[in-house]
Amino acid sequence: MLKPKTRWNVAHVDETASSHMQQELKISTLTAKMLCSRGITSIEAAKDFLSADTANAHDPFLMDGMSEAVDRIRRAIDRNEKILIFGDYDADGVSSTTIMIMLLQELKADFGWYIPNRFTEGYGPNIPAFRKAKEEGAGLIITVDTGIAAVEPINTAKELGMDVIVTDHHEPPPQLPDAYCIINPKKPGCMYPFKELAGAGVAFKLAQALLGSFPEHILDIFTIGTISDLVPLLDENRALVKEGLKKLSSSDKPGIKALKKICSIDGETIEEEHVGFAMGPRINAAGRMEAADPAVHLLNSTSMDEADEWADMINNLNKERQKVVNEMTKEAVEVVETHYPPESNNFLIIGKEGWNPGVIGIVASRLVERFYRPVIVLSIDEDAGTAKGSARSIEGFDMFQELSKNRELLPHFGGHPMAAGLTMSTEHVDELRKKMSDQAGAVLSADDFIPSTKIDFAVTLQEINLQSVEELNKLAPYGIGNPKPAFAIKGINIASFKKIGSEKNHLKLGFESEGKNLDCVGFHLGHLADQLTEKSTAEAVGELSINEWNGFRKPQLFLKDIAIVDWQLFDKRKDKDVISAIKEIPAETAIILAFKEKTARVLADKLPDYEINSSESAKKNIIIADMPASLEEFENTAGMLQGAEKIFIFFHEKEDVYFQMSPGREHFKWYYAFLKKRGTFELEKYGKELAKRKGWLPETVKFMTKVFFELGFVKIDNGVLTVVEQAERKDLSESASYVRFLKKREAEKELLYSSYSQLKSRLHPLLEPDHEHSDIKEKVGNGF
Repeated sequence: MLKPKTRWNVAHVDETASSHMQQELKISTLTAKMLCSRGITSIEAAKDFLSADTANAHDPFLMDGMSEAVDRIRRAIDRNEKILIFGDYDADGVSSTTIMIMLLQELKADFGWYIPNRFTEGYGPNIPAFRKAKEEGAGLIITVDTGIAAVEPINTAKELGMDVIVTDHHEPPPQLPDAYCIINPKKPGCMYPFKELAGAGVAFKLAQALLGSFPEHILDIFTIGTISDLVPLLDENRALVKEGLKKLSSSDKPGIKALKKICSIDGETIEEEHVGFAMGPRINAAGRMEAADPAVHLLNSTSMDEADEWADMINNLNKERQKVVNEMTKEAVEVVETHYPPESNNFLIIGKEGWNPGVIGIVASRLVERFYRPVIVLSIDEDAGTAKGSARSIEGFDMFQELSKNRELLPHFGGHPMAAGLTMSTEHVDELRKKMSDQAGAVLSADDFIPSTKIDFAVTLQEINLQSVEELNKLAPYGIGNPKPAFAIKGINIASFKKIGSEKNHLKLGFESEGKNLDCVGFHLGHLADQLTEKSTAEAVGELSINEWNGFRKPQLFLKDIAIVDWQLFDKRKDKDVISAIKEIPAETAIILAFKEKTARVLADKLPDYEINSSESAKKNIIIADMPASLEEFENTAGMLQGAEKIFIFFHEKEDVYFQMSPGREHFKWYYAFLKKRGTFELEKYGKELAKRKGWLPETVKFMTKVFFELGFVKIDNGVLTVVEQAERKDLSESASYVRFLKKREAEKELLYSSYSQLKSRLHPLLEPDHEHSDIKEKVGNGF
């Protein structure tokens, strides 16, 4: 058996609703069930979801504060008043800033833009930056992707005679800033119907309101910010991103073209993965490693030469970022394992002086992946006595809500249920660690600390075909809130498996069920090959896709997790070095069965940590080291095999008899007549010559001689055979050696030289709970 690495949570699917939807919309079973599993059960809702039409985007003026913002910006433009765009340093902030730059350029406004330095200024609006804006003549500040918690800086701006329009999407704190107006769909009292816009989405809606038309020309920038910020791709986010991906694919903006080039996706149809895993991280790298300005310059470039220079710069910063992240992650893992082991800490807070505050969020995510605990990673400044932190959570633990319970320790923090940023005094770190640990213990159960995989529903291989998998593309784009469909496939057999890739770290599988086959690839799952066996009954979780090769297209599964639901047979009959092979099986999980006393003695000497011939039923790995003398002896081990999850078969045998000639009655008859005719026969002297003349093996002559001796047909004196006159008539079956030979030969045929399938079929009944067997110690206790 092989247990899955995560908990599989299968969504409930209304079969009646999905069947009705399939008929009404003329879609496949997979697509209909997928819609229902996502909570889309009405025909109209399904039509809206599948069409994802930007024409259904919400009116921007439904957002509280939008009318005031539009009037104030237009007034500033009419008066030639200088405007400052104040952004944030992540990909969403850079995208939001770029949208506002393009908008104000289009409106011919007098403006400038500013993004604070993460390392010297920290997150969000700050008083020195606002004072500088006043000195440079700004009368209006527009924040993008930030500002919802900037109470003091905005009060200062007001005192200086500047108006501040806040556009943000983060969770509002209890006290809102006294801004000229606040545009945030999450603001209390805001009636905007969709609350999950990214900062780029709020900026996009402001642009739509100011222009009085739908701004298609900035959909590509909106898409980068929205996907990078991991907001739900539902409602208008989904419709706008779906169209925005098309705009990204065909964009003629020099910055976009240069960005695609450094990501090696130039000329491709852009999908959400290209943005989330290639474009977004490079834009983020600028603000993480130095300042975000190069990323803004890239997206606003007016020539390819300029764009290529900025693209090269942020690409180099991204390479540096990757190196720093890997080094910090290694250090962070050591700190956790040494000082805060997850088994005794349900919330992890770690920090170190000198850790780059720009990448602590990535490191926090890595720790969540490894330890599956809510995490805060801190970059500590010992001289200032402060720590900048980035928090990442797990399902079931609302990080923003739980941090909010400790506001007295957190002068600056903000974020979402799954992620947050904070600044705090180092003297409060231990207190926060204890409080957050207690809160996690109160909110989360033991099961919550086991990673879970959300599964849309279970399918059979018979339901998977090229057309149905292709149709699933209608559900894209995928992301938060609308993840790629994950399927559980049950009742399948493993037809084949092997490690692939230059480092053999990937897994290729073949599944089979009722004559239907499906290829499967598991990236970075090559290690599982050592735990798989052919013909095993399996369950798998993964994403369906189309494999295109050499003009041929067929469905395939990208494996995420796998379980073997029955016992497994590991065939080690060809392994010559039994000792070394057994050492690869953990001793604490295994019992070795040895049928021969000599084998048991050798194993006890060579493998002192392993239990041999024990009746310990808790052990799930059974190792059968050597060959039994008969099938009956083997079947008497049923009591030890029952309950086993893995059985490793070696059946080591130095003197096998299967390929020796099995002398029949004619052979014995001829040999007896020969001996009777000779009267006496010197076996040692003439036995080999006789065997050669008859085409037998010398062992065959010795064996028949032993049988005659046991039956009383011959006497042996100093190696000389003499036929016993008038010997009692007996059958060959009355010879113990003859019977042992036949039983051993039969056992070797059925166990040692059978096929894998034949052997597993023979073993299977022995593992059944109701299998009749004798007590093992009573039958063979001294024979092992």
